Amino acid sequence: MLRSVYLASELLTTFNDELNGVMLRPSETEGKFTIYIDGHPVIDRKTDGGFPEITALKRLIRDHVAPDKLLGHSEKTTNK
Repeated sequence: MLRSVYLASELLTTFNDELNGVMLRPSETEGKFTIYIDGHPVIDRKTDGGFPEITALKRLIRDHVAPDKLLGHSEKTTNK
């Protein structure tokens, strides 16, 4: 649960203008972690082999919600 809270706070801080919110919902399945955007799963811990690194997660979320947004120090200059 702590990692989920950390990732949620990072996403809300980075995408404060783009995201309307982040919902954390307990699961009946221990260890389940899935991120949905507009009802579509974009990250699933089970199928992706673990938790994403925060920089990779931010890039993935950015690509869905704000493709032109620069991520600053967490983004390599060769990406854009």
